[in-house]
Amino acid sequence: MNVSYKWLKEYVDFDLTPQEVADALTSCGLEVDALEEVQSIKGGLKGLYVGKVLTCEMHPNSDHLHITTVDLGKEQPSQIVCGAPNVAAGQKVIVADVGCVLYNGEESFTIKKSKLRGVDSYGMICAEDEIGVGTSHDGIIVLPEDAPVGQPAAEYYHLESDWVIEIDITANRSDALSHYGVARDLYAWLKQNGYATNLHRPNCDAFQVDNEDLPIDVQIENTQACKRYACISLTDCEVKDSPEWLQDKLRVIGLRPVNNIVDITNYIMMAYGQPMHCFDADMVEGNRIVVRTQPEGTKFETLDGEEHTLGEHDLSICNAEHPMCIAGIFGGKGSGTYNSTRNVVLESAYFHPTWIRKSARRHGLSTDASYRFERGIDPNGVIYALKQAAILCQQLAGGKVSMQIKDVYPEPIENAKVSLSYSYVNGLIGKEIGHDTIKEIVTNLEMEILQETAEELELSIPTYRVDVQRPCDVVEDILRIYGYNNVEIPQQLKSSLTILGEEDEKQHLENLIGEQLLGSGFHEILNNSLTKVAYYQDLNQYAEETTVKVMNPLSSDLGVMRQTLLFGGLESIARNVNRKNANLRLFEFGNCYHFDAARLDADNPINAYKQETHLGLWITGKRVEGSWAHADEDSSFFELKAYIENVFARLGVPAGLCISEKSDNNIFSEGLTMKNRGGKPMVELGVVCPRLLKTAGVSATVYYADIHWSTVMKAIRKQKVEFKELSKFPAVSRDLALLLDQAIPFEKIEEIAFQTEKKLLKRVELFDVYEGKNLPEGKKSYAVNFILQDEQKTLNDKQIDAIMQKLIKNLTTNLGAELR
Repeated sequence: MNVSYKWLKEYVDFDLTPQEVADALTSCGLEVDALEEVQSIKGGLKGLYVGKVLTCEMHPNSDHLHITTVDLGKEQPSQIVCGAPNVAAGQKVIVADVGCVLYNGEESFTIKKSKLRGVDSYGMICAEDEIGVGTSHDGIIVLPEDAPVGQPAAEYYHLESDWVIEIDITANRSDALSHYGVARDLYAWLKQNGYATNLHRPNCDAFQVDNEDLPIDVQIENTQACKRYACISLTDCEVKDSPEWLQDKLRVIGLRPVNNIVDITNYIMMAYGQPMHCFDADMVEGNRIVVRTQPEGTKFETLDGEEHTLGEHDLSICNAEHPMCIAGIFGGKGSGTYNSTRNVVLESAYFHPTWIRKSARRHGLSTDASYRFERGIDPNGVIYALKQAAILCQQLAGGKVSMQIKDVYPEPIENAKVSLSYSYVNGLIGKEIGHDTIKEIVTNLEMEILQETAEELELSIPTYRVDVQRPCDVVEDILRIYGYNNVEIPQQLKSSLTILGEEDEKQHLENLIGEQLLGSGFHEILNNSLTKVAYYQDLNQYAEETTVKVMNPLSSDLGVMRQTLLFGGLESIARNVNRKNANLRLFEFGNCYHFDAARLDADNPINAYKQETHLGLWITGKRVEGSWAHADEDSSFFELKAYIENVFARLGVPAGLCISEKSDNNIFSEGLTMKNRGGKPMVELGVVCPRLLKTAGVSATVYYADIHWSTVMKAIRKQKVEFKELSKFPAVSRDLALLLDQAIPFEKIEEIAFQTEKKLLKRVELFDVYEGKNLPEGKKSYAVNFILQDEQKTLNDKQIDAIMQKLIKNLTTNLGAELR
């Protein structure tokens, strides 16, 4: 939002510099992004002065050049060669001194000492078009006799620069999308900070109806989308260029003047925040305006010549037969005002923000009007804006108001009512700011005090403040005017935070594991929860029909809520690999979303939707690269599995809680699922299948693990991590080489070993597997290490042998193992 410093001063009285105004606006919540000085004449007439021609003689080597001496108020007159036919001694003229920069459109040139036909020239006597004060090039500018010699041209022409204040308006502050809206906030800030000021805007006393020659009827068929519609007609208008003052106002804030009628509607929008549209009255067939939606597939051409297909979700402004405008967004071809237009209809309306936003996105249209309508304008400012526009049309176009204002407002929108207790204000701010200060601020913000007690205020909130509906919203307004910097930080902070129990513990553990992974060389990523529906086609676990779909997606790439973190991570990997960062370890905590049609309940449809927290880990590229102490080594599945085991160890997940089995999830070409005793997956990990890698544009092998964080949190909820002293007694290591059937996994050996010796057996580790020559068909050899330790005493050979014999016996009995 561009705000003109001079225009702002028309509504609120102040003597602040542009920089002080910018600081004040930022202080009260309207953050200023940029402050720029602008001139109505490019260059600001710098280097141009009033001069007096002392002498004027013909140039000896030219039949049209003159050699002049000009007094510029310096010690010595300047010699200037001039080619204008009307130059003469005794004239007061405008002179561009040496070093002055003159502009011709976007091009510029600097006045330098030059030699014309052998005679030195130290400047240039200027014509109107050469300095931007007019369009004439018939000759030089001749000023009145009383023009002061040596006066800067900017002073002579009373040229004043303006300042454009660029404000970053947040989505909730639609009331500040106008000069008067910004002035309201600045007024409240000035009052709070002790400045003498007044807030004022033009009244509508000059509005009058001239005749009833062009009555227009209005009908609203869709009262949900259009809450209020008002219009007025004017006849005998002269469509022409706007006066300079109006054109200058629009140019300064970046709008291009069109003609006086269109410029008036733009002026009203930027002055008071009410978008308007002007129709050529000849386009309003039947002298009737109907606000309705269109049949699906209706073709409509806008003012820019583009064709759009309208439907039942697009609100249109129609005449008796055809649509003339996409409501609140863009006018139709032929419906605007042109030089041939004589009669116009001015529209001022309030459209439902959601309808405008959806239509604008659907058709890829974004205009100054839609930008305001989709954020919410003041429904009760419609008539004021219409009257102000009509007054300007009478003054600048000679039009006659030819009907009474037609205002259709089926269900008037009332001011919001808010009960605000003083204790709530002070508690939320963290400082007692006084009852009088609170009342003064809300009054300066045009909130009406309906009722007051010793404890609270009953407030009526003006309709232009669409974002203020609750007590906390009012407190935010009070605080931004009072000043965030005026709330001191107490020596002892009083916190109103509530301990959230399980949720708080979950957050603590996420931070704990995040720090552990960062220490292991991982980088945390954060991806959008919205993703492509195409990702969930041809997957057995994540299906398109189980996705949570967005009703009005911004694009096809953001059409559904993610069911897995996998694809966001693959996009991050692709982006990094394409930028020569191939060795990656990434993790992300995030929510995943699922829809289960079988659980859909008409009384409680939310039951069909499920949200769970997951932790995703991705590794790809080299585990070690370029090290003098270690050969290059690729990342592997077992590296990923080790990271998961370390995470579980940190969380205190019991060693025997997870049961591993081959994964049937086809996101993996090879994978493993670790389930709890109830059969619910806790972790799925494996090698991402090539088809998905190709879809994401990744050529390297990627290992991915999906930790079902919500399930893990339930598993450890009753688990306590216990710490104990390291044993003083030595551990004993024994190895066995076991011949087994190829189908028997190592975890079976581990399971039987711990069942056999629960107290003294501490670890079981596989350190070699052999399959090949010298082994019977269908057999393999496992080399297994067993670690035994008694924490109370040193183990002797007799105890160790007894345990090992028992282990051998059980492995032989249960698995058919043979010692090699």
